[in-house]
Amino acid sequence: MTAVEEETFVTDTPTALAEPGEQDPTAAAPGAGAMIVFESVSKTYDPHVVALEAASFVIEKGEFVFLVGPSGSGKSTMIRLLLKELEPTTGRIIIGGRDLGRLPHRKVPQLRRNIGCVFQDFKLLSDRTTSENVAYALKVQGESRNSIRRKVPEVLGLVGLTHKGNSYPDELSGGEQQRVSIARAFVNHPPLLVCDEPTGNLDPDTSVGIMQLLYRINRSGTTILMATHDREMVDKMRRRVIALEDGRIARDERRGGYASE
Repeated sequence: MTAVEEETFVTDTPTALAEPGEQDPTAAAPGAGAMIVFESVSKTYDPHVVALEAASFVIEKGEFVFLVGPSGSGKSTMIRLLLKELEPTTGRIIIGGRDLGRLPHRKVPQLRRNIGCVFQDFKLLSDRTTSENVAYALKVQGESRNSIRRKVPEVLGLVGLTHKGNSYPDELSGGEQQRVSIARAFVNHPPLLVCDEPTGNLDPDTSVGIMQLLYRINRSGTTILMATHDREMVDKMRRRVIALEDGRIARDERRGGYASE
């Protein structure tokens, strides 16, 4: 596998939040190595339902972090806040040096182009082939045809699906569909990959293959935040674990397991 150079949000690239020559009022980097910063972030839904309460943590560039906790503990809310699908009730969120609270609405699509997303239910287009599903993610970002023709085979090789480029989703196994989903999320080499239960619908052996793939992507420099209920995988990998309980951070361990020891 060839090394993938890490991109950051603060470079003057087509996917950077700050446009070349433009003063960016959202720039606010608490640390040069920080990818995600939550500062006392709370989210309350009406009527008075607290989904997240005073959450504070820093995830550095290049980290692999598991987000664990029972259903309803706040994991999905945290991911939606990261993608600016929700606004925090209080607190501050900084992604790649950009304060989301000060991010103009017109810059939100640019933010999301710098965050690859992998979901439990794959979210593939059923009437498009593997290659077309991956290419679609590039087309909506305005990539040229030459760039698409180059990038799609490269990323399909990375995820081990070169031979499945012309297959439709219903012709693929669950594990293969998730690999397509990862290829689509990673095809532009985003600096941050957010995974929401990526192995939730897969058998244990297939899950191992998906986690090995995510591990390789992380080794290339991409920061990964993964929400999961996969106890065995978390215990086996021994990466950083942020555990949520009732909307609060109950535990943040550098080489943690699914449950506290």
